[in-house]
Amino acid sequence: MTTPTVTGVPVETHLRARRDAGRKLLVPYVTAGVCDDWTAHLRACAEAGADAIEIGLPFSEPTVDGPTVQEASDRALHRGTSLRILLADLRTVRVDVPLIVMTYYHLVAREGLAAVCAALAEAGVRGLIVPDLPLDESAGLEQAAAGAGIDLILVAAPSSSPARLREIAQRSRGFVYAVTAMATTGERTALPATAGAYAATLKQHTDLPVLLGFGISTPDHAAAGARSADGVVVGSALMRRILDGATPADTAAFVTSLRTTLDT
Repeated sequence: MTTPTVTGVPVETHLRARRDAGRKLLVPYVTAGVCDDWTAHLRACAEAGADAIEIGLPFSEPTVDGPTVQEASDRALHRGTSLRILLADLRTVRVDVPLIVMTYYHLVAREGLAAVCAALAEAGVRGLIVPDLPLDESAGLEQAAAGAGIDLILVAAPSSSPARLREIAQRSRGFVYAVTAMATTGERTALPATAGAYAATLKQHTDLPVLLGFGISTPDHAAAGARSADGVVVGSALMRRILDGATPADTAAFVTSLRTTLDT
């Protein structure tokens, strides 16, 4: 098998370097294909201070996504997007931060593990999140991702046992994605009180960056989450704005507000 061409910025080395320099990490999420200029929103995120960007591939049955991201996914699918089109779009993106794809295992398995990972790498993607893939069944995808030069980022839930959290922390690559609650994605009025202690526990098991996600909706939420974690992932709050007509300049303004709060 031919070794895939790997482009783009590596996730783990990039995020480690920024964290070790004292920076709190910020990873915005954008649903691929949600609008004609969706890649311009990626560039806006990078220019406004994102440390990496998570890109959701639209899927008809997104089990971990709440109403906002489901709406964004439906809109992208109704626009006639496809994996081939989205990868072609990504090949045109030039940013100086890592691009990370979030998708569901059905899409990966349908196309073939090695084929998908190679195609993502060729398009400049350096990280992959598959939240519905059980840890006990992830060895094949771990191998395919590593072979393509892609970090397979694992998701840790607060309901997991200490032993399972330890295994997730040790097997993840890039960073550990710590979800704040056993719920779907979506904007929240407040973060769970247990999120800080949960992130601190994960950090005891790994030197990888630990990022909190699910429900990070405001700059104050981002600051609260980053007190114990190494940074945050912000998805629904940004996608709500894009669905309501936000321009790339509006996206940059929102990401800048998050960045400024994290820095201060």
